[in-house]
Amino acid sequence: MKNRFLLIILLLNFFNIQAQETEVKKETNDKKKDTIKVNNLEEVILTGQYNSQSVKKSVFEVQVITEKDIQLMAGNNLADVLTQTLNMNIIPQAGEGRSGIQQFGFNSEYVKILVDNVPIVGDEGFGNAIDISQINLDDIQQIEIIEGAMGVQYGSNAVTGVVNIITKKSAKAKWQITPYIQEETIGSEYGLFDEGRHIQSLKVGHNFTDKLYANVLFTRNDFQGFLNQNQGKNYFNPVDENDGLRGYEWLPKEQNSIKTLINYRFENFTVFYKFEYFTEETNKYNTNVLLNHNSSTQTNKPTANDEIFNSDRFYHHLNATGKIRDQINFNISASYQEQTKNIETFTYTIKSEEKSNIENYDYNTRKGFFSRGTFNNFFNKENFKLELGYETTLDEGSASGLSSQNVENRTQNNTLNSYSFFASSEIKPTARLSLRPGARIITSSQFSPQYAVSLSGKYSFKDGYQLRTIIGTAPKTPTFEQLYFYMVDSNHNVQGNENLNPEYGKSIFLHFKKAFWLNDYELKYTPKLSAWYLDVEDKIDLIITNTSPLAYQYNNIDLYKTWGLSLRNTLKYKNLSATLGLAFSGESKVLNSSDVYNDDFLYAFQFNTNLSYQVPKWNTVFSTFFKVNGPQYQFVSSINDDGETEITRGKLDGYGWLNTSIKKTFYKDLDITIGARNVLDITEVNSSTGQGGTHTAASSSQLLGYGRSFFIKLLYHLNF
Repeated sequence: MKNRFLLIILLLNFFNIQAQETEVKKETNDKKKDTIKVNNLEEVILTGQYNSQSVKKSVFEVQVITEKDIQLMAGNNLADVLTQTLNMNIIPQAGEGRSGIQQFGFNSEYVKILVDNVPIVGDEGFGNAIDISQINLDDIQQIEIIEGAMGVQYGSNAVTGVVNIITKKSAKAKWQITPYIQEETIGSEYGLFDEGRHIQSLKVGHNFTDKLYANVLFTRNDFQGFLNQNQGKNYFNPVDENDGLRGYEWLPKEQNSIKTLINYRFENFTVFYKFEYFTEETNKYNTNVLLNHNSSTQTNKPTANDEIFNSDRFYHHLNATGKIRDQINFNISASYQEQTKNIETFTYTIKSEEKSNIENYDYNTRKGFFSRGTFNNFFNKENFKLELGYETTLDEGSASGLSSQNVENRTQNNTLNSYSFFASSEIKPTARLSLRPGARIITSSQFSPQYAVSLSGKYSFKDGYQLRTIIGTAPKTPTFEQLYFYMVDSNHNVQGNENLNPEYGKSIFLHFKKAFWLNDYELKYTPKLSAWYLDVEDKIDLIITNTSPLAYQYNNIDLYKTWGLSLRNTLKYKNLSATLGLAFSGESKVLNSSDVYNDDFLYAFQFNTNLSYQVPKWNTVFSTFFKVNGPQYQFVSSINDDGETEITRGKLDGYGWLNTSIKKTFYKDLDITIGARNVLDITEVNSSTGQGGTHTAASSSQLLGYGRSFFIKLLYHLNF
């Protein structure tokens, strides 16, 4: 049945896929036509802007993932959506139930994730490392992505780019009630209660007056885990207690979130308050079983040492925007967030399904206050704009995922506070040229003052071509583990280093594009060619500080650099919409921590395409999202037959990721979306990029997905 379902979806999507209908008023003047058409199609963006404006007018090159795109993908969290984005990879950690981002070869610590311009507090200590599967997309207006160092605009850790999630803050109808449910298989596994993925959500919004709007939203996401070849939590082998088949390949977890928003608008003043409470429970089952054989009774009492991870996040955000004396624009946010992750360890008796020897530990706790304010339009001039701003971050954290502390004996929290002031201006020497220089100073309780500078520019040619140059820097703050981690026992000696310096990232990006209009403005084709160079100095790495006994410590030693080219193409014709992207990049690491290393560039490529086709008379949209990640290489050390260390080239095999869906609207109120994720049935790929052992480099595999899955989503819009 599933194979038939998949065949139907693929056949329906064979001839291209999604589309946007664009209604354009006809003008006698071709130039007016072009202007009207562009205005209708341009998305309004907020990231890096003095005030909201269209993509075309922005000095920065901003990629927008719209609410419609998210709906067609049936994306429920950030990982579902970014998996199809060029220059980004999603790195799942199935054994921990987590997912992270890799951008331009750098991990999550170098990508800054924001919600309405406020950075998210994660559960991995100080820094950017966030489980993106915890970021739900149930109230999202759009996602905006800027590539490159954005230290002036967004401070520390915005080294490779910024992902800004813009949430909805209004509704057209007086009452808006939106429930939805989604059922999804996990590979070939599905059951109403004990297998698959089950999502329920309800949003209620109300315009109390034309100035006051409020909503509340609840979402439950129940992921029952992926067994694959494993046999679940109640399995044991009476003959071989360590056959490795107990538990799950992908851990079961349940997420619940409740959000509320109050938004008040009055003339030139708007204020909103957002609150979210998020919980997640992840169950980790030990593959090893103790049979506890009783020779006198010839019976077994099998047990296993299991763990439950519990995460709780509180999020508060107060924002005010408006004008001072009808001229100076201000935008001020204040946010308090608290993320707690605890671990419960216990002995699980399989036959009786009972827990004993229960202990609770603080796996990771983080509290943070953040405030950001910007002020611009001091001179009320079109050819010169000035923005001044500040940021305050007060961070407090304890523990680490590798050095758990008993909750009753928790040590004093560590703090990392920073204070930033920044300024930028937008100068227009001519009608075609815009320049945007900027600078930021960052002071902190831990480090000497850090600086970020940028110079961006946009030039519009007479024939419609646009050239954007974005040059920027950004420091990266050491993570909690790099600063404070301490694990010393009979087998380990790994320590943090409170004397670390922040890393320093620099980047140059060039973007060249033009929109071509054909066939009386029914067809629009936009190619964009991009080139970049990015490097990070003082990169932090774990090095050997003592050989006997063996001891490690984090230190500033390395340089990591990357360059690349990409070509993105967008085509819109009547009911058809298509995108095609190609990216080629090279990475090089200078590992001063190693006596032997190779700093040659290693090259990789990516390809992605999204196709959608809309059938208006059926109220139906057919969509396909396809991405190819080419082979990735990494130098690894190994020991040759002579006992000497040598450098070999490790490889992560390439793979393709294909999603497809059909969305149909009934009676303008009910949306039904059916589709398939991971159509190519990718679960893991071969990898030889691990650290080498004796004689040869390590060879293993990397988990990527849980097989081909099918979903159906029912969403109802009740507006009155």
